Amino acid sequence: MATILIVEDEVDICNLIRAQLEAEGHTVFQAFDGLTALKIVDERRPQLVVLDWMLPGMDGLSVCRRLRQNYLMPIIMLTARTEEIDRVLGLEVGADDYISKPFSIREVLARVRAMLRRVELDSRSLLTSSTASSGDRMPTSGIPAYEDTPSADSP
Repeated sequence: MATILIVEDEVDICNLIRAQLEAEGHTVFQAFDGLTALKIVDERRPQLVVLDWMLPGMDGLSVCRRLRQNYLMPIIMLTARTEEIDRVLGLEVGADDYISKPFSIREVLARVRAMLRRVELDSRSLLTSSTASSGDRMPTSGIPAYEDTPSADSP
């Protein structure tokens, strides 16, 4: 199963999500502030992050921006900010999904499963599409020739 980081300053919410994800077999880490979240991501490399927006210290939006500078893992924003502009901003900054509080734990779990399924399918398709077998022709148009190597177009 997956390694998941929950970044949520409300302990009860964090524990609820953690218990449900662990019941599904996932390894779950928790952070209650943004700076701790960044440290855990660097150390544990989770496959998915569930991220609250309103956190002490560094807010979730800033955490999301920082994560997107170096990591590709899916980020699900889970926040009390419910306005359309908040949802749009969260997604534009780098969140892959956005869930408003109050939330249904069943919906959170379904979205986590869907996101992990998508990541698994993407990684499988990358493996199969990037594996060339001997004899496959590789497209060369648009690849510049080195000056000391004659190109097909040179006399």
